[in-house]
Amino acid sequence: MSELLFQASHLNKRYGGQEVVRDLSFSIAAGECLGVIGPNGAGKTTTIRMCLGLTVPDRGEVKALGLEMPRDALAIKAQLGVVSQFDTLDPDFTLAENLLVYGRYFGMKDAQIRARIPQLLEFAALTHRANAKPVELSGGMRRRLSLARALVNDPRLLLLDEPTTGLDPQARHLMWERLQVLLQQGKSILLTTHFMDEAERLCTRLIVLDHGRKIAEGRPRDLIQQHLEPDVVEAYGNGAMALVDSSVKSHASRVEVNGETVFFYTHRAKPLLDALAAHPMLRILHRPANLEDLFLKLTGRQIREEA
Repeated sequence: MSELLFQASHLNKRYGGQEVVRDLSFSIAAGECLGVIGPNGAGKTTTIRMCLGLTVPDRGEVKALGLEMPRDALAIKAQLGVVSQFDTLDPDFTLAENLLVYGRYFGMKDAQIRARIPQLLEFAALTHRANAKPVELSGGMRRRLSLARALVNDPRLLLLDEPTTGLDPQARHLMWERLQVLLQQGKSILLTTHFMDEAERLCTRLIVLDHGRKIAEGRPRDLIQQHLEPDVVEAYGNGAMALVDSSVKSHASRVEVNGETVFFYTHRAKPLLDALAAHPMLRILHRPANLEDLFLKLTGRQIREEA
């Protein structure tokens, strides 16, 4: 078994009368990407804050790189790289200066940091913008700079809190490619995300949080196979809602409605598709079950507002 770089054991956190995180345990092995997914208010941000020593758990413990949080917080953070949800780049400094100043926080010598700056900018595909300031960059470029900055101290473990939120598809794909490179280099990653395709693409394992509890854990494809039927057929258009009370649903193991779309979950798609062929006015999409289906089955389709 690979070396465990990070362990959270029986974490609990309560704010007032609300239990935000309840008896949460997980670990991260060397070279692994562990994804944390869950609805708004599930406890993801509080979990990340406890992992970073920014919030002290009411009960439980966090160990990282052979050290304990919060006792050894400074020593742990010296070996961590962090990309937060929000842009914390210094707008008054150039890209190269942002990396230089950030490296000083780790006690690194200027000569050591300057030697790393060219490779970090190259990794972020920003070499040509070294003398620009963050305000001159696109959102995708700023996120890549944030990632490069998190690597200035050559960390063994990266904590990434929704690193691609707000990015267009091209920028997200470039960010994913960079994260894959880091995993191939042996880095470990703790990733929170709202993008199910991102989680399925990057994560070795996933934990699903809901109401502060871990409700599922495993490899993405294993979780899909464990909790879902293999095929999904979506039907939408005029008359779709009538299918819910028709004989068509007998060909599905489970039927759900979201908006104007009816979702049929089945182990045998052909009889269902044959039955739907009698409704030519409908639009039909047949696809394999995915991580978004898993997320919605485990946590529900109801929209939750931020607390």
